[in-house]
Amino acid sequence: MRISFCQGLLTGAIALNLLILYYVSRAQQQMMEKRREPGKGAPKRASLPIPGMGIGSSSSRGPGITILVREFEDFENYVADVARSFLKIRPELPFVVVADTLPYPPLALPEGVRLVVLKPAPDQPPQVSRPELYIQTEYVLVVPDGVELDLGRQLDRLLKELEGEGGGPVRLVAAPVLTRSAVQCLHLRVSLREWTATYAPAASGSSGSVCTALRGDAVILIRTEDLFNLSTPLSKPLMTSIFIQTSLRGWKVKLLEGPAFGSNRRPLFSSAHNQWKADSRLKESTARLFREFGIKRVIQAEGKDQWYGCRKETERCFGTVLDDTPDYLYLDRWTPPCCLRALRETTKYVINILETSGVRYWLEGGTLLGAARHQDIIPWDYDVDLGIYLEDIPNCDYLKSLDSGSLTDANGYVWERAVEGNFYRVQYSEANHLHVDLWPFYSRNGVMTKDSWTDHKQDVEFPEHFLHPLVPMQFAGITAYAPNNHQSFLELKFGEGVVENPQYPNPAKKRLEKSKL
Repeated sequence: MRISFCQGLLTGAIALNLLILYYVSRAQQQMMEKRREPGKGAPKRASLPIPGMGIGSSSSRGPGITILVREFEDFENYVADVARSFLKIRPELPFVVVADTLPYPPLALPEGVRLVVLKPAPDQPPQVSRPELYIQTEYVLVVPDGVELDLGRQLDRLLKELEGEGGGPVRLVAAPVLTRSAVQCLHLRVSLREWTATYAPAASGSSGSVCTALRGDAVILIRTEDLFNLSTPLSKPLMTSIFIQTSLRGWKVKLLEGPAFGSNRRPLFSSAHNQWKADSRLKESTARLFREFGIKRVIQAEGKDQWYGCRKETERCFGTVLDDTPDYLYLDRWTPPCCLRALRETTKYVINILETSGVRYWLEGGTLLGAARHQDIIPWDYDVDLGIYLEDIPNCDYLKSLDSGSLTDANGYVWERAVEGNFYRVQYSEANHLHVDLWPFYSRNGVMTKDSWTDHKQDVEFPEHFLHPLVPMQFAGITAYAPNNHQSFLELKFGEGVVENPQYPNPAKKRLEKSKL
């Protein structure tokens, strides 16, 4: 069969197109493979898991331990030495280093060690900054900077202990680091409702201590699934962050008496200046962590208080209150402890001035209710109310001069006539507007009344006999004056059974569930 010129030309064109398509396809495939490889000079990355495998799903992980170093200082560290120490004894172990940003100066890591930078890069996919995608083992060993592995059986002992706990409350196993401060086992109670973390010493047992937190340098073994199911698994300071989250879940840590891990880096920093820098960064990261977790008071095991909330020179912890319901109630939290502390200080200060000035006063409204229930401020209240006799105002230098404007006294408290009505207000400071309200009453035909009223149901007239006599009552750590027969006084204002049946100020907006008391 003879082939015409046109048929031959068409056949050649088809063959050429097929050849071009083949080479284009090969080129695209090579480009995709290059994109998966780390760029020149970039930290080495481990292979990512198969898409669709859930984070925290043990089905995507195999047996074994990944070594994880999270906390170290750029300006002086021994991360490379730590990696070499572990890989010399157990070269098969995956080793991952996690940093907030790319360390500078760069880390001289051994071959095979992976560096994961948490800060996302605009030219990289999101997986690059997710450490959980680089850990393909069932367990993670969290190791402090400067630690050395002496014997492989140290890891085997930790693994055996954690596997032996099964699915019980012990979800972490730890071993101390020698040549540093002793590791202390503590009980940690975190009350998010009260914005407070409380540490207490824990007793040791014969086979090691079981507790909810550690203080000091330790190596910690945890299941990968457990670690990355925490809300913020790698926040710093790492141990503080981990134990706050695990204690809220009811998990415990077992501190073994041995085997201990060694460390030839003592002290960790070679100069006093570097130690100061590290201490300063630790202080900053601790304050940042507690702010992020909403913890404003930390009670240490020795009983010392550390405060991370508002102060006299800062604004209060919450904004303008709407519908008698502060914003923290919607978070199922109560008044921050720093705010309660400021309210107590302001109340004691104001009461002292009223008493020395000869101004008769009494605990009013919700403040009296708090005294009856708790001998203190109601845990979710945000101000303090005192009633005063209108005729006694000229006795107080601060009050009699407040026809208009405000004044700040020598101790930084701000006295002012309230703009909302005919009453007075004493603020904690110019910056911090936590306050005590002073409500002037006067007697009319045996009934205590006033010239300015609010829409609060408890803001009503009452018989003067409740004030004759005024009686001492414990409140906020002092003895204050209150109406006699305070139970009847409160039921007149709020309704029957108000003392025995606590409720938020506006149940229509937010109701107190009795189960949460």
